[in-house]
Amino acid sequence: MQYVLIIHEVADYPAWKQVFDNAADIRREAGERSYQVLKYENEPNKIVHFSAWTSIEDAKNFFESSKLVKIRAEAGVKSPDFIYLEQLESGTL
Repeated sequence: MQYVLIIHEVADYPAWKQVFDNAADIRREAGERSYQVLKYENEPNKIVHFSAWTSIEDAKNFFESSKLVKIRAEAGVKSPDFIYLEQLESGTL
C-alpha cells in the first residue's frame, strides 16, 4: 500500500473540512482508499491528512493537479507539505 502524509495549516478548520468532504468523490476517483484527519494538540488549524492510495503516481497526479491547487486555495490551505510513503511493514500490538 502507498500513503500520503500532508501537513498544512488552514485558515478555518470548519470551512476547510466542508471543502474536504465535498471533494470525497474526486478523491476516491483519483485513487484515495482511506484517510485520517488529525490536528496538532494545541493548534486547531494545523491539520494532518494521512491517506492510503492505489499508487504514489495516482496520488501525485491528484495532489499536483491544477484542479486541486484551486481547491486548496478555496479551502484556505497554507503551504502544504506532501510526503509520499511506501509501506514496508504493518502490525497490531
